[in-house]
Amino acid sequence: MSPEMERFKNTLRGHAQRRGHAIALWGDGSQLDYATLYAEVVYRQQRLREENAQVVALALDNGIEAILWDLAALFEGLTCVILPGFFSQAQRRHCLEQSQAERVLAEPGFDVELRAAGYRHSGEFWRRTFDGPGRMPAGTAKLTFTSGTTGTPKGVCLSAENLLRVARELEQASQPVEARHHLALLPLAILLENLGCYAALYAGAMVSLPSQKTLGIQGASGVEPARLLSCLAERRAQSLILVPQLLLLLVTAAEQKMFNPHVLRFAAVGGARVSHDLLQRAQRLGLPVYEGYGLSECASVVCLNRPQAHRAGSVGQPLPHVQVRLAEDGEVLIKGSTLLGYLGEPPRTSQWWPSGDLGEFDEDGFLYLRGRKKHQFVTSFGRNVNPEWVEAELTQGGDIAQAFVYGEAMPHNHALLWPNRADCSDQALALAVAKANDTLPDYARVHRWTRLDQPFSAANGLLTANGRPRREAIVEQYRALLTDPVQSEES
Repeated sequence: MSPEMERFKNTLRGHAQRRGHAIALWGDGSQLDYATLYAEVVYRQQRLREENAQVVALALDNGIEAILWDLAALFEGLTCVILPGFFSQAQRRHCLEQSQAERVLAEPGFDVELRAAGYRHSGEFWRRTFDGPGRMPAGTAKLTFTSGTTGTPKGVCLSAENLLRVARELEQASQPVEARHHLALLPLAILLENLGCYAALYAGAMVSLPSQKTLGIQGASGVEPARLLSCLAERRAQSLILVPQLLLLLVTAAEQKMFNPHVLRFAAVGGARVSHDLLQRAQRLGLPVYEGYGLSECASVVCLNRPQAHRAGSVGQPLPHVQVRLAEDGEVLIKGSTLLGYLGEPPRTSQWWPSGDLGEFDEDGFLYLRGRKKHQFVTSFGRNVNPEWVEAELTQGGDIAQAFVYGEAMPHNHALLWPNRADCSDQALALAVAKANDTLPDYARVHRWTRLDQPFSAANGLLTANGRPRREAIVEQYRALLTDPVQSEES
């Protein structure tokens, strides 16, 4: 057992012994104290041992069972694969085949899918035997799949040592605010949320794990605001992990007096760029928002703003377990807690991980991101522009749901826009573009825009399954429009 694993298990054992009656987990209809949590994890370890399997996949909604089996697999030294519910059936099958998961614990809704993939159900497990050598690097505790831009999930193999070091650093970062109740809004298949729950358990806090249905969250991006706000009001959690769209929802609700921001003590936000305007709105409301930065290949969080080290607009300073430097072209390079390797590929040998992100440091070591290296375009005036930066400013004002910005070798940048509401007028879109432009330098501003007749989606091939734009496909489909020098703003 690695030192970090031993430390985590001893911490949970200590909570069970010293404060066993304190509530550890709160699911949809039940609660579990720390003494019972520890006993249940030990019991599940024994069940996994009897199965004599090396790779276990979880296709479970957020809840008490999901975290108990996750911890049991971790402490038993197995590889755990958490299958995202927002993946397509084909993507989940790919994950199972590539990982050679011999045992699966799943919600009843996956029965047909698992039988089609060659699994048979017996007791609590779905079972399948795989032939041939495993493709996993030795020491893989967590296999997390990222769909990237191609839609084919790629397996990132991570050690328990690195995962738990990050969880411990997250607990240390939020310690000053003494958040005693964390609510998991994101699926546990999202590595950041998975480690956020570990961090809360490290602290001996209560972890709320309502199902995604209870939260009113469907798939990767569907949200029922009333249902979500009702759950938050009932649970009164003190810490959350947010993506920008959920932050926008909470900020808007708080501005309309539908959400009390003062209950929260720590709200980490990451996953995509957050606009300066949205951060300012959150600050005015008293929302304790701390922007961070991480990637699966580095066991999630790399940098984070903290209560005593906070600079708006930055993603914070590097956490103590990593080193971060910039390459000559501004690419962010990271050393520490990096992946063992990609599934099915040779183990990594280089110490520094090229993130693919562009960044700048200020004089105090706060990192500012400037978008993805591979996505930037160069205007005909020779200026580098990262479209994701511009798109974030466009979409976080409330009127624009989707934006795509293009300007390769052109004198003017062109945006494709899909409104948040069907009744949003072109005048409202024009005002939203103007407002975003006010925050941007001239070379990054949107000079022309077009209102789309349909949104980008996975169904039309213009979004990945987890909601990221397929940039090459969008350019190909709209090339004539994007490069038309006489295209008007009103189109």
